[in-house]
Amino acid sequence: MDELKQFLQRAEALLGRVEALLPPAANEVDWNAAPAFRWRRRQGRGYLQPVPTPARIAFEDLQNIDRQKTAIDRNTRQFVNGQPANNVLLTGARGTGKSSLIKACLNAYAPEGLRLIEVDKEDLHDLGDIVELVAGRPERFIVFCDDLSFEDGESGYKALKVALDGSIAATSDNVLIYATSNRRHLLPEYMSDNESYRHTEDGEIHPGEVVEEKISLSERFGLWVSFYPFKQDDYLAIVAHWLASFGLDQAGIDAARGEALIWALERGSRSGRVAYQFARDWAGRRHD
Repeated sequence: MDELKQFLQRAEALLGRVEALLPPAANEVDWNAAPAFRWRRRQGRGYLQPVPTPARIAFEDLQNIDRQKTAIDRNTRQFVNGQPANNVLLTGARGTGKSSLIKACLNAYAPEGLRLIEVDKEDLHDLGDIVELVAGRPERFIVFCDDLSFEDGESGYKALKVALDGSIAATSDNVLIYATSNRRHLLPEYMSDNESYRHTEDGEIHPGEVVEEKISLSERFGLWVSFYPFKQDDYLAIVAHWLASFGLDQAGIDAARGEALIWALERGSRSGRVAYQFARDWAGRRHD
């Protein structure tokens, strides 16, 4: 009996170690828990982590990007209403509102069934699993890839190409991909790439395979929206908007003008992000 007892104890210990190595069972997703989710991985298995309090930014908070707001809002409204809409690539200067604009879309359309799933670049190979998970749901899902760029040979690059337009399976009509990047073509571009261009006898110039490969991913996004650095007056207008939202009157806003310019100069950027950071600092100091 003692030998049998020892055998069972060893067997239980072995099973415990084996279970620790196995991926956990898939969790049931509580779709009502949050309007936004993050795709996470644990022990080799992906799952959706609810984000119950996403950033509360509104379209009105985004200044001096009216053309970009109109394009993104229109596309998102079409999607939420079940009409044809495009995957979107937002590119351009840092801190100009690319990511904030997508968050504003969520806040505007969450009551109508829009949901956001944020996916890190390292997890893009799970896009097929994510689409399969939400297919058939009544909600409309934006898969959000922030600050996206690839180096040569990264696996997520081809996974994203397939998800956008390249799989034999039809894309689910309740999923769109919105991505932001500082790079227009999402891949590094080198001077040597120009050597792959070829000239035809009639004088036309055609890109070679290297260049074609680099633009093939961005071309799969149906809508491109570009963002540009702000001029000084635009930057100051954004500062004024945020200072007013923090309770400063016009006199207080005017008094902050010089400090706001110095703040931007020290950071080497007149972006919306820098304007917001200055406004938080300035408004906070007024209450010291």
